[in-house]
Amino acid sequence: MNLDYLWGGFAVALTTQNLLIGLVGCFLGTMIGALPAIGPINGIALLLPIAYTMGLPPESTMILLAAVYCGAEYGGRISSILLNVPGDAGAVMTALDGYPMAKQGRAGEALAISGLSSFVGGVIGTIALALFAPILSSLAIGFGPAEYFVLMIFALATLGSMVGNQPVKTLMGCVLGLMLATIGLDATSGAYRFTFGEPELGEGIEFVVLVIGLFSISEALIILENQSAGVSAIRKLGRMVARLDDLRRCVMPTLRGSAIGFVIGVLPGTGASVASAISYTTEKRVSDREGTFGKGDVRGLAAPEAANNATACGAFVPMLTLGVPGSGTTAVMLGALMLYNIQPGPLLMSEHPEMVGGLVASLFIGNVFLLALNLPLVNLFARVLTIPNWLLVPGILVLSVVGVYSTNASALSLYLMLAIGMAGWLLRKLGFDMAPIILGFVLGDVMEINMRNALAISGGDVSIFFKSWISLVLWGLAITVAVLPFMLGWRAKRIGRSADARS
Repeated sequence: MNLDYLWGGFAVALTTQNLLIGLVGCFLGTMIGALPAIGPINGIALLLPIAYTMGLPPESTMILLAAVYCGAEYGGRISSILLNVPGDAGAVMTALDGYPMAKQGRAGEALAISGLSSFVGGVIGTIALALFAPILSSLAIGFGPAEYFVLMIFALATLGSMVGNQPVKTLMGCVLGLMLATIGLDATSGAYRFTFGEPELGEGIEFVVLVIGLFSISEALIILENQSAGVSAIRKLGRMVARLDDLRRCVMPTLRGSAIGFVIGVLPGTGASVASAISYTTEKRVSDREGTFGKGDVRGLAAPEAANNATACGAFVPMLTLGVPGSGTTAVMLGALMLYNIQPGPLLMSEHPEMVGGLVASLFIGNVFLLALNLPLVNLFARVLTIPNWLLVPGILVLSVVGVYSTNASALSLYLMLAIGMAGWLLRKLGFDMAPIILGFVLGDVMEINMRNALAISGGDVSIFFKSWISLVLWGLAITVAVLPFMLGWRAKRIGRSADARS
């Protein structure tokens, strides 16, 4: 197995500038993760335009975004344990045993155990990423335009597992993203599409404008709308060191959670919430013989924390090797690559080994940073929970405006950002998820270009999309992942009806 890219990556990640960027990203990510409802995707959306306008090279930008991503996965546990309010979806299961421990006066121990489990999960996930990414990349090297097009179909089909119980809204969101991707100059015909005579729209909607509008602006509006009341943080953290007996009991749950998290992270369309839920329920079935899960059991805390950090690393595998996002957050990072005119996909590792290697190496270093930051500075991160909304929301808005304007220096971009933010808020109120829109927008251009190239090669014969074994395998996978959620839902309803009939 050739790991030359990784050794070269350490040379990139260990430069003074990238070490500093990684450390800052880990710190900011932990603070962002600690704030309930902000989450990694919003943090990355805010920082992306700032990194781009600072003129950072692509490898440094990806190191920053990856550090924020992993830091947010660490930080999500803080509000789960101290407030019983998950910092993000992946930390929901952490609250089940973490908050009861905090109420028992063991908040410090819970934070220490979850920090160590997160570290082990992150390291195991990164090792697996370093080993498996080159294998998948070498398998995918034979992709042509037809295979790329079918790959995009597969990526869109995975949306079913992203928002499994909302298939119609998921499909509508994806179509909306594809439609937004068609705005601008058609590179083949030279015609302007949906620009309404506005020259600035000739280049299409900027990815930064879309992602800031959909995530940051709409999130600020949601926060204003959901002013929480009556929630108070647990102030007394107690003992800040985990007991040896608890650490011993957490070894196997952490290893099992890491393995489950990485495998689920590799599957496109899944995420930390799915991984932590499966890890928790698996651990409950395997270990909960005394019925202590949900009452402050350290094993129920360690397993989901290890899983959601391993998931973050696993989600990079399809993104780096196939150009298919493994989660909503990696969909935004995929768009970040395209901002630098870097085409994600099977050739990414051979064309930009320093960037891929630097990213993977930075994950190893970042996990060490995160452990070093999270154990001694947990009191500082816990204070983030006290930031009032009257200060938080204006901060998000100012960063959004500065980020978009510094990228484009265009008033139209600001108007578009606000309009998209209002539309995003409305769509979220109606139960739409933002990830399918981003995925449709990111994949739209690539899908259209490869479809046209494939049809040009075949002289318009659509059978080119079914000729190679790669295309046939991808069609099979696409049909499987699109149909499977419906089959599982139908089976669950049938079992439920049978249980009702028996009762």
